[in-house]
Amino acid sequence: MKFEIYKDKAGEFRFRIVATNGNVLASSEGYSAKPSAQGAIDRIKADAAGAAVVDNS
Repeated sequence: MKFEIYKDKAGEFRFRIVATNGNVLASSEGYSAKPSAQGAIDRIKADAAGAAVVDNS
């Protein structure tokens, strides 16, 4: 799995989470600065392991 940072057509920085098979698992909102996108990635990486799974089905 990997995070990819890219610039969209509007000039904003976004990231997506891509599985090893190339499927995009999630995409972010747009950020005006690249460090903001990187910061969001860092927060996800730090917090994801301890995140609860809530089943609302």
